[in-house]
Amino acid sequence: MQINLIDFYSRLGTIVLILALGFVLGRKKLISTKTNQDLVNLLLTVFMPASLFAAFPATYDDETSHLFFAGLAGGTIVMFALIFLSRLIFSKGLYKGEIRFESQFAFIFNNATFLGYPIIASTFGEHGLVPYCGFIIAFNIALFSYGVYLFERKLTPKLFLGIVKNPNILAVVFGMLFFLSGIKLPSFVSEAVQFTGNATTALSIICIGFMLSRADFRQLMKRWRLILTATIQLVVGPLVTYFLLSILRFPNEVIAVCTIIQALPTATSLGLFAAKYGGNDIESSELVTISTVLSMVSMPIMIGLLLVW
Repeated sequence: MQINLIDFYSRLGTIVLILALGFVLGRKKLISTKTNQDLVNLLLTVFMPASLFAAFPATYDDETSHLFFAGLAGGTIVMFALIFLSRLIFSKGLYKGEIRFESQFAFIFNNATFLGYPIIASTFGEHGLVPYCGFIIAFNIALFSYGVYLFERKLTPKLFLGIVKNPNILAVVFGMLFFLSGIKLPSFVSEAVQFTGNATTALSIICIGFMLSRADFRQLMKRWRLILTATIQLVVGPLVTYFLLSILRFPNEVIAVCTIIQALPTATSLGLFAAKYGGNDIESSELVTISTVLSMVSMPIMIGLLLVW
């Protein structure tokens, strides 16, 4: 899967413009915190699942099936590798309890949902969304199991139930079952799902723009530990992903999709998880903001080095 760097920059510029729109709407108070929270909930429970379900082609073919399972396998390997590395890099000896688990979370889980989908969709189209759907299963299972465990430090039945009931995982599973079995929805139903999913890109980027509008950038630039954490995440993640999957001889499409995803900023869910499960939600939100800002510079560089030149 070849990437035209000029075309990639153009599409990235489109995303930045929509991001700026969300930022302006937030600064002008045309979007409130409550409105943004409602949009995030709708994205995670309705719009994103619809887009993932609609990503599967209407007719079965072996190549598409192979790409999906390769994306699932590649995502699983990457998740395990990042979990292992996070425990080494952000160890107790180095971080001494200061947002150690938040830093591990930030290193492992990036914005594969809100930013990953629009970037993969706009760069590769439906062909790139197939391995992305495979990857997102591995990502969400890890997010709602190990991601929660990092804060609660214990395994509970509720944790596993959350994985099974996650709308994004269910959407991909049902999409794959329909794809493999050849079952087709009535045209008016499939079009409704498609139209609903199409709203994902703009809404997700606007939500991120709003989150950035809440930040005090002058204060954030003084947080050297958070800047270091974000830098490690943005550089080490894509490097490990690219070379690991290349050594294991994964398809080029899977390598490209997974590498781009790992070059994204840390997941916006970090702040939500920290607030819900007793972590440092203030510094977690600051870390998300710093990672998002730095990624605007680091992401084109990493993609250019690993996938173009």
